[in-house]
Amino acid sequence: MIILHIISSLNVGGAELMLKRLVKSCDGSTLYRHVVISLTDIGEVGEQLQNSGVDVQALAMRSLLDIPRVLWRLIGLIRTIKPHVVQSWMYHADFLGGLAARLAGSCPVVWNIRCTTIPQDLLSATFWLVRLCAMCSYVVPHSVICCAKSAEALHTKLGYASHNMTVIPNGYDFSVFDRHLNSRVKSRMELGFDDSTIVIGVVGRFDPLKDFHNFVVAASYIVASRGDVKFLMVGRNIEWSNQALCGWIKAGGLEKNFQLVGEQSDVPYFLSAMDIFCLSSVCEGFPNVVAEAMAMGLPSVVTQAGDAVDILGDNNFAVPVEDSVLLADALLRMCALDLTERSLIGKKNAEKVRNEYAIEKTWQKYAAVYDKVARK
Repeated sequence: MIILHIISSLNVGGAELMLKRLVKSCDGSTLYRHVVISLTDIGEVGEQLQNSGVDVQALAMRSLLDIPRVLWRLIGLIRTIKPHVVQSWMYHADFLGGLAARLAGSCPVVWNIRCTTIPQDLLSATFWLVRLCAMCSYVVPHSVICCAKSAEALHTKLGYASHNMTVIPNGYDFSVFDRHLNSRVKSRMELGFDDSTIVIGVVGRFDPLKDFHNFVVAASYIVASRGDVKFLMVGRNIEWSNQALCGWIKAGGLEKNFQLVGEQSDVPYFLSAMDIFCLSSVCEGFPNVVAEAMAMGLPSVVTQAGDAVDILGDNNFAVPVEDSVLLADALLRMCALDLTERSLIGKKNAEKVRNEYAIEKTWQKYAAVYDKVARK
């Protein structure tokens, strides 16, 4: 079976990395062949896929003026490749890929929805694109895959056809994390944390939706109770040059308690330096960082954002969004546990995500959808 993936771009991002893991999970299979088309450029993820032998093409779309050319090119590629299923990723690819597949012939179409935040500005192109996709969802896709229950609920409310929606959570290659299960001593030494210090960490780009202000305020409450706790922040624009972030930290007099290391390509290495992971977000879909931290055996505290509580599976350490007091309280309760108790929680977390979110299981669910729509 030939699966043609159409995606907006192949730069590093959640959807792009999920596509890469999905395609790589079929390495060596003679039953499925994957072809990937980026509407824009090849990107880092596209290069990685090409290097592993996957057929990747880019259509260099730069503006709305390119849409007729890109649509015509997509139609031609679909007729040439003759895929059994067209799988599109994210709104622009859903719309253009779905339309191209329909115009090219009777090829089944599967959309993929990743988002739980939609711009509400009437001047936003995405605002209108989502609503256009909602109308098209009744006639274009044969199936719509959502990465999270929260994404399914939101898009149903926005008018998407609910009858052909299915939730398939993200999947992971846990061998990536296994390489750093014993990196704690080295990573903490490099970061300057001694073995007795409790390190609470977060991972994510600097974005209002991640609500790192909530995390910093919670940290100030924690330090007021026990000053030996340190905080490690990893992610794009998480640096001392970030005036807003540093202003929050300095306002609480927390400079000596925080380590900001910016964006890192090897996140599991930095997770290995943490004792407790924290998700402080106000909004999420399927928060990859929670599953990744749990895979590293980290006890975790999360806000009730998106599917975070479902991933964690423990309401005792899930708190309402935007509540720094309750977030600090949950983190302090985790800190108060002895090392053995935290280790048991971390072990349970690792077993849960490795049982539920292995990329092999995720692929089986995608393959079941592909097989079903291909038979229609």
